[in-house]
Amino acid sequence: MDQWIYCAKLYESRFQAKVLATRMQEDWWLYGYESPDTVEVFRSRKGRFGVKYIWKH
Repeated sequence: MDQWIYCAKLYESRFQAKVLATRMQEDWWLYGYESPDTVEVFRSRKGRFGVKYIWKH
């Protein structure tokens, strides 16, 4: 069963979290890493935004 991995930093806006999520999906190959299979932006209970992802390897 796959489990979500949460990035430790929360952001004030959805845009900031979406930028990180996009970079995780598209830019990791530049540094020699494989990209996560699923990346999503979520909203915390306090209204801030974060990024979670799943590795299916």
